[in-house]
Amino acid sequence: DNRVPNATVVALSYLERPMSEASVATPTPPLLTTPLNALHLELGARMVPFAGYSMPVQYPTGLMAEHVHTRTQAGLFDVSHMGQLTLSGAQAAQAFESLMPVDVIGLAPGRQRYGLLLNDAGGILDDLMFVNRGNDLFVVVNGACKHADIAHLQQRLGTECTLTPLPDQALLALQGPLAATALARLVPGVTALVFMTGASFEWEGTPLFITRSGYTGEDGFEISIAAVQAEAFARALLSQPEVKPIGLGARNSLRLEAGLCLYGQDLDTTTSPVEAGLNWAIQKVRRAGGEREGGFPGAERILRELAEGPERCRVGLVAQERVPVREHTPLQTLDGTPAGEVCSGLLGPTCNQPIAMAYVPRACSTPGTVLNAIVRGKPVPMVVHAMPFVPTRYYRG
Repeated sequence: DNRVPNATVVALSYLERPMSEASVATPTPPLLTTPLNALHLELGARMVPFAGYSMPVQYPTGLMAEHVHTRTQAGLFDVSHMGQLTLSGAQAAQAFESLMPVDVIGLAPGRQRYGLLLNDAGGILDDLMFVNRGNDLFVVVNGACKHADIAHLQQRLGTECTLTPLPDQALLALQGPLAATALARLVPGVTALVFMTGASFEWEGTPLFITRSGYTGEDGFEISIAAVQAEAFARALLSQPEVKPIGLGARNSLRLEAGLCLYGQDLDTTTSPVEAGLNWAIQKVRRAGGEREGGFPGAERILRELAEGPERCRVGLVAQERVPVREHTPLQTLDGTPAGEVCSGLLGPTCNQPIAMAYVPRACSTPGTVLNAIVRGKPVPMVVHAMPFVPTRYYRG
C-alpha cells in the first residue's frame, strides 16, 4: 500500500533506518545515555539508537500530537547528544574563521551564527552553531560528528587557540510559540533575547547559557546546563502548563517542514554549501571581493560555485499524490532522464502534504518544475517548491 497511513509511521521508519546522526560503524558499541534518560523512561518514551545514544523517538501521545503541540504551544527536546565546546584565546576567532566560509571575526558579543566546517575539497564535515560570548566562542556540533569535529579542530586550530570540550553539560531545546512564556517563569529576563542571540542566566543558583534558536522553525531556546542539574530543570519546565516532552520523530518532521538540513541526510562530505543552498550562511566579507575573501578549505570550489552556480541544487518537493517519498528515492524528468534523488521525505503534519528535499541538476531546480519520484517502480509526480514548506516564526524583536 503506497498511501501514507500517518505521519508517525513515516517518520519512525525514517529514524529507525541508518541515517544522519544515527549512522554508526559496525560493530555498534553500547549505547550511551543522556542525563535525562531516567526521565524519558518515566514518561513512557519509546527509545531508539541515535548518534550512539539511546534517545526518545516519541512519547505515549504520539508523533502527530507532539508535532502539533510544538507548533501551537511549547515542546521540550533533549538534545544532550550534541557536542558542546568552547574556543578561547586571543586568536580564537581568526583560527576558527580559517576553517569555515563564514564571518567569525566580525561576530559581535552576544550574537550567534550558523557555521560550516569544510574539508579541503569544499565538502561539509559538519554544520554547527556558535556564539561570541566575549571571553570565548561557545560551539554546538552534531552528535555523530562531535568526536571527529574535535579531532579536526585540534589538528587545525593551532596553539594560540584553546579548545575545551564540555562533556558535563546537557543541552535542552524548548520550542514553540509559547516557549518564551513558559521559560520566563523560571528564568526572568530571558525574553530580552532575540533570534540568534545568547546570554548567561541562572535558575535556582544553577548557571545556564541560553540562545534564542532551535531546529523547528518556531520561536524557541536552546539551554546549556550542567548535566547534574538537567533533570531537575527539565522537570521544572515540564511542570509549566504549555510544555510537553517531544521526541526525535517530531523533531524530524518539524525541521523538514522548516526546510532545515540534517547532517548525514541532506549534508555530507561531498556536498558543498552552495549546492545545499546555504549561500546565505556565507557572508559578503568572505566572498570574492570581500575584505577577507577565501582563505578557507575548498575556497576555490566554493567561490567558483557562488559565481557560476553549482551543477546540482537542493530543492524542496511537494508530491501530487498522498504517497510517501522517502530518502534515496530516485527522481526522473518527465521524459525519464535521471534527475537526482530524495535526501529527506515524509508527510508534513502541518502542511498535510508529502514533502521532501532532494538534490537535482540545476536545470531542474526552478520552482514549478515537475519531476517523477520512482516509488516501487511507479512514478509519483512531485513539484519543485520553495522552502520552508511552513513559514518560520523566529522572534526577531
